[in-house]
Amino acid sequence: MDFSEKIAMLRRQKNWSQEELAEKLMVTRQAVSKWESAQSMPDLDKLVQLSELLGVNTDYLLKNGMDTPEQDDPKQAVRENALAKRVTREEASRFLSLQAVAVPRVSLGVALCVWSPIVLIGLTALGSVFHVKIPDSVAGGLGLCVLLGMVSAAVALFLTSGTKLKEFEYLEHDPVALDADAAALARQQEAEQAEECTRLTTIGVVLCIISAVPIFAVMCVGRTRDGYDSLAVCALLLLVGIACLLLVRAGSMRGAVDKLLEQGDYTRESKAKSRIVDAISAVYWLAVTAIFLFYTFGPNGNGQPQYSWFIWAVGGVLYGALMAGLSIYRKKRR
Repeated sequence: MDFSEKIAMLRRQKNWSQEELAEKLMVTRQAVSKWESAQSMPDLDKLVQLSELLGVNTDYLLKNGMDTPEQDDPKQAVRENALAKRVTREEASRFLSLQAVAVPRVSLGVALCVWSPIVLIGLTALGSVFHVKIPDSVAGGLGLCVLLGMVSAAVALFLTSGTKLKEFEYLEHDPVALDADAAALARQQEAEQAEECTRLTTIGVVLCIISAVPIFAVMCVGRTRDGYDSLAVCALLLLVGIACLLLVRAGSMRGAVDKLLEQGDYTRESKAKSRIVDAISAVYWLAVTAIFLFYTFGPNGNGQPQYSWFIWAVGGVLYGALMAGLSIYRKKRR
């Protein structure tokens, strides 16, 4: 049997009409009709949804040589479903509502952390670029106060958002089982926000790419030693902060739906290993913070945090490499 025949057969086995299947997938009846008549194929997202609804894997749907779907260990499936926490439509709706409130706060908190050194770095450039005489002690003290204030505000945003969502922490670590209405609500939310998430991600990536332009511009004009380099770093941090705000917002929106549907980074296998990744992340960033403080304020420190910002940049790059390495390692172990 080919793809179209399998879809029609499985739909009839569940006693669904084309209209009913189309409604569950949030597509038109004509789309389902074209799939079953081999006139078109669903996109990847719809193919995954289709396999979940029909209770088969995507390999069975796509491979013409497979006339019998591969079955997972039924006893294992029963055990997993027995342990899964049931989620109703009301609970899913409440979670999505709380998440909608938390997303702007969390994304702003991340941006504040990125923006926090801007005043500290920028004040040092005022004297050279705009001939504003500010004592180094005053500039450093004021800059540090602003930095700590912005980081404190970010932490407050993280804590308040996390407290309101604490009752739904199990979605990140434990297996869940949505009832039909809750699953439909999650799929509807996914479809409604898909375009916005794509737009935010696109703008965020573009801003990350162009954030290095101020640095290159200063290098090209040969003004790297008279304060313009510090202003270029401020511009870079400003653009990166905006990019992080947009990317975190898009990622959090997707993540909320992924948690409910156990997809993306929140599959049951990923959840089982997420606590290890969280522990590694916490230890890593504590180590980066300790290095920054020792390098800047230690016995032999330079005492000039405006010149130690590169530690965070290097730390961010290495963190990305660490997470990528962990991901590759976990895939090889599967």
